[in-house]
Amino acid sequence: MNTVRLTTAQALVRFLAHQYSERDGQEQRLVPGVWGIFGHGNVAGIGQALLQAATTGEADLPYYLARNEQGMVHASVAYAKMRDRLATFACTASTGPGSTNMITGAALATTNRIPVLLLPSDMFATRAADPVLQQLEDTRGGDVTVNDAFRAVSKYFDRVSRPEQLIPAALAAMRVLTDPAETGAVTLALPQDVQAEAHDWPLSFFRRRVWHVGRPVPEPAAIERAARLLRNAKKPLIVAGGGAVYSGAETALRAFAEATGIPVADTHAGKGAVPWDHPSAVGGLGSTGAYAANELAKEADVVLGIGTRYSDFTTASHTVFADPDVTFVNLNVARLDAVKHSAEPLVADARLGIQALAGALTDWEVDPSYRERTRDLIARTREIEDRCFTIGHGPLPAQTEILGALNSVLDDRAVVINAAGSMPGDLQQLWRARDPKAYHVEYAYSCMGYEVAAGVGVKMADPSREVVVLVGDGSYLMMAQEIVTMISEGLKVIIVLVQNHGFASIGALSESLGSQRFGTKYRYRNGDSGQLDGDVLPVDLAANASSLGADVLHAATVEDFRTAMEKARASSRTTVVHVETDLYGPNPPGHGWWDVPVSEVSALGTTQAAYETYAGHKQTQRHYL
Repeated sequence: MNTVRLTTAQALVRFLAHQYSERDGQEQRLVPGVWGIFGHGNVAGIGQALLQAATTGEADLPYYLARNEQGMVHASVAYAKMRDRLATFACTASTGPGSTNMITGAALATTNRIPVLLLPSDMFATRAADPVLQQLEDTRGGDVTVNDAFRAVSKYFDRVSRPEQLIPAALAAMRVLTDPAETGAVTLALPQDVQAEAHDWPLSFFRRRVWHVGRPVPEPAAIERAARLLRNAKKPLIVAGGGAVYSGAETALRAFAEATGIPVADTHAGKGAVPWDHPSAVGGLGSTGAYAANELAKEADVVLGIGTRYSDFTTASHTVFADPDVTFVNLNVARLDAVKHSAEPLVADARLGIQALAGALTDWEVDPSYRERTRDLIARTREIEDRCFTIGHGPLPAQTEILGALNSVLDDRAVVINAAGSMPGDLQQLWRARDPKAYHVEYAYSCMGYEVAAGVGVKMADPSREVVVLVGDGSYLMMAQEIVTMISEGLKVIIVLVQNHGFASIGALSESLGSQRFGTKYRYRNGDSGQLDGDVLPVDLAANASSLGADVLHAATVEDFRTAMEKARASSRTTVVHVETDLYGPNPPGHGWWDVPVSEVSALGTTQAAYETYAGHKQTQRHYL
């Protein structure tokens, strides 16, 4: 018999269990498991199929229980990021709000170019019981459901409204998940009746499939054009992005920088591709970038972007590259990014592209005076960093002091996770990463609530590493539920919970824009003013973390924090280290600008002054043509 009778959900589970990815001769499970929360719509479909697989052994696809649907997508993305996008999880959710809770996670995955497979349950394909619980009734069309909202944030979307449609849909999903240039969230909407419907499936659908992730080779003529531009450069600069890490190009990049003398700045996703103490490493670039990186960017005549998408934070909103004749060479697997800023494009794998450029520039390097200029700027940057780490602020410590202490107690392989608030800016300028996986800051979508859930995914991806979640009170209150998942799965994660009773990042931004930190503090409503500017709220986040099952340590000073971190490292359980910092900073000195529009007219003097400053910065902004 060449067919087997299974439900659509059972067929999908069996199919996913037999998918593998391969790169450089190394194979691994493409989808090693399924995250889920069951409700009506998937409990009798995907839920039954996963139970049957686990009970009978017909498919090896473990199930993991999350506490929040958005959180399980974040955990999957973090896992995929750690695995260089060669493996990810599937996520199943119930019909209606359970599924739409995953949309923010889908947006994060696609913005970051990270693969994740989403399986939102959908309404009845037969429409026999319409309108059912949680169904959107759209007067424009009967086939519209809430899951259509996934279309805008998915790299591939399909609705499997008949069992046999699963075959082309599932194969297309694997194609996109393993495409480094087109990957992101992949959504297969599964009507709840179709999940449970039986069909005769060809056995060949369930054969072992290996999806080969290739390394596109650079075109020789493109290498020649790029090498010509670099040879003529006097002050070239490399910008290393996430693509340099995902392709495993770290060794090639370091060798290239050493041979040519071109300094290497990095983005959030690229930090660690060149160790912080490498002679060519000049730190983070852009709006919250380091002194050395931004100074060299101002002077750069040729910029070699490697695996970067040039977000506004990287370019300081198109102001950081100040040479009016600056030229770009972009090495990227995605043509979308390769041609940005009217660049000379090198559409290729980052590692192979760097190696080809190195071969074309074997007899060339920058002038010795430029190497000396780089060394001097790095030395000045180190002074700035050390001052931030040892500022001696009080009575509450500054956040930068906590980061300095944390940097000193962790080893090179420890992974630090963050996504939102004031910490990404501090980390980009101050964190000293020597390992390309040690710095895990999600700053393409900068999603509050990512951090704790990401800790689950990172630890699952590499249990041998210490995983440290850095989270402010704002992000913690958004989504801390996956602490329970850490406990249930026996995962040891350290969570550094920084409490400052408000939104430090947006508060400082609000103040700089003339909005006086309005609505950015956690306070009682003041009966006299009618505003949220009363006393500090008696919120005990440490007690909350303890109630979720974590061990909790308190730190009042920087030395207390060091001691607590040593205890947390020695523990085998998830531990929260609670430390209170000053809401008002001080933060590291700024070396870049970020374009956030200010009200052009205002009755407030603070806003009027901020607009004058904003208008001045706008004069330096331009398209790179």
